[in-house]
Amino acid sequence: MGSPLASSSSSSVVVVAATAKITAPYGSWKSPITADLVSGSEKRLEGFSLLHSQNRLIWLESRPSESGRSVLVREAEKPGDEPTDITPRGFSVQSTAQEYGGGAFALSGFTLIFSNFEDQRLYKQFLSSNDSTPVPLTLDYGGPVVRYADGVFDSHFNRYISVREDHRGNSVHPTTEIVSVDLSGENIQEPKVLVSGSDFYAFPRMDPKGERLAWIEWSHPNMHWDKAELWVGYISENGDIYKRICVAGADTSIVESPSEPKWSSKGELFFVTDRNKGFWNIHKWIEERSEVRAVYSLDAEFTRALWVFGSSSYDFIQSNEQTNVLACSYRQNGRSYLGVIDQVQNSLSAVDVPFTYITNIISGDNCLYIEGASATHPLSLAKVVLNDQKSNPVNFQIIWSCSSETDKYKSYFSSPKLIEFPTDVAGQNAYAYFYPPCNPHYQASQEEKPPLLLESHGGPTDEAHGILNLNIQYWTSRGWSFVDVNYGGSTGYGREYRERLLGSWGIVDVNDCCSCVKYLVDDGKVDGERICITGCSAGGYTTLASLAFRETFKAGASLFGIADLNSLRAEMHKFESHYISNLVGSEEALFERSPINFVDKFSCPIILFQGLEDKVVQPEQARKIYMALKKKGLPVALVEYEGEPHGFRKADNIKFTLEQQMVFFARTVGHFTVADEIVPIQVDNFD
Repeated sequence: MGSPLASSSSSSVVVVAATAKITAPYGSWKSPITADLVSGSEKRLEGFSLLHSQNRLIWLESRPSESGRSVLVREAEKPGDEPTDITPRGFSVQSTAQEYGGGAFALSGFTLIFSNFEDQRLYKQFLSSNDSTPVPLTLDYGGPVVRYADGVFDSHFNRYISVREDHRGNSVHPTTEIVSVDLSGENIQEPKVLVSGSDFYAFPRMDPKGERLAWIEWSHPNMHWDKAELWVGYISENGDIYKRICVAGADTSIVESPSEPKWSSKGELFFVTDRNKGFWNIHKWIEERSEVRAVYSLDAEFTRALWVFGSSSYDFIQSNEQTNVLACSYRQNGRSYLGVIDQVQNSLSAVDVPFTYITNIISGDNCLYIEGASATHPLSLAKVVLNDQKSNPVNFQIIWSCSSETDKYKSYFSSPKLIEFPTDVAGQNAYAYFYPPCNPHYQASQEEKPPLLLESHGGPTDEAHGILNLNIQYWTSRGWSFVDVNYGGSTGYGREYRERLLGSWGIVDVNDCCSCVKYLVDDGKVDGERICITGCSAGGYTTLASLAFRETFKAGASLFGIADLNSLRAEMHKFESHYISNLVGSEEALFERSPINFVDKFSCPIILFQGLEDKVVQPEQARKIYMALKKKGLPVALVEYEGEPHGFRKADNIKFTLEQQMVFFARTVGHFTVADEIVPIQVDNFD
């Protein structure tokens, strides 16, 4: 029989030959979705803005092919032309404030200000000049000890207002403030502190007249999504804040986490908060009455957890001078929607776009720019042109995509199905996205059921999204089933669901993952003897805890996963320094839920991957697990990467991690041979 893959000489599109399917064991199927393709498609979008004078987008993309360097790119002037890089060689646009960064650049006219990764200084760059060499705005402290994020221009005082994280006094628990940076071009000076006193700040936003500054603040032991406050400060003639008003969060009878303050062109303050039934909805501050009211109420999330700076889940439609119409994204029952809110009519109209997951939105001239994805679209940036009714798009155009080659492989894509399954708590359900095996050229025998790889997402206050992810398709196109679990504690389902995990991390997440497996096995979807689990960071903790304290899984892979909760709490950076205690509780619970303390309970093969520059999960945790399992005689392997932080950014390492997981699972529990030519690493205690 000829090759099951045939390619046309005149096109790069993969052509499916009209031949009978090959019968082969699950997991052994050959697929064109290679690890090279996956690692090369891992470009990430880290923010975007609009150059209004040219009506062209500026976006920030992280490139694994350049060792994770983050580059600002300008949209092409004419269709068919290539976009151009703005960021010169030697610079990488990335903030490390709160370790996870975000909000690394801002644009006003042709003036660009950005945070440079290596030294964390702010730089100014003129996009209209032939010489666009960035010049520093902040002092050089001999290293990245002072970090900036989430800045905004203040044209009235010719300054830049930003969140500053200052590690000079204490590298473990830095001081966070809102500061102003002079833009006059004179000698670089120490920024001026405008707001201080709380542990954390985000979203400093100036009103159109430069008279008021809004911001979000919160303090230990809370994370932002637990409890936060929205403040407005009034600006004096010399640029200081002389009066402050707490708009939301001060009332002790209301537990809320306001986010994303924005001023309309009329000077009205909008924001998102979850004071109504625990769902993040858009609200408006009525200043003259000191009143807050909901713009539109819905059991849906109109923003997401504040892990990174600079999110924009809604915006004012620019062509409407009355600012009565807002574009927004909201998430309900595992799906995102693009909507338009008319405040006068008190109505919410859905806009028909192909994305089922939408994050950031900015408004252009009679159009919207949205970041999103779906089961058939990878993470992309799209332009949506609206009609006069502002509800239905005239057209939808993809401007940027994290992978430009996905159309070639559509016939190999497994479509996720949202499943709702019972947990171990009576009457309580959880959610997941299930992907069955899919390959147009292969089938398995009727007697065989596929192996399952379960992924536990990180955070743990985060969410699986059910979108096109070539990492997942790498597995399903080779004959694996895959399930992405939104265990109790995940965002996207309201505060009550999110708070299931408080005091119960290592219990609720583990039980929900195991309940999901039981549901799929009982339903006949997967082989109960070939169940594997993988996870990154906090998802790696759920992976290790599931392997240590339950016997559901036959093998596991931990990617920079947490093994020692006490060690993690002691070494944790400021942003999450109380997070672990909130999620786990007492000292006794921290000990009892740490897999490192119960290595005798591990009973199946494990492979661990760890970056040596990781400041969130110290490499020593992976080494302790590795040495303990090696001593116990279980099959185990440890892969360490030089120069990698918390989350792998280099294409070669992303590829190697994926391939070695596949081979490890195939060798230890799969009972099949992988079709790809992969040289496996040494696995201790495995013949």
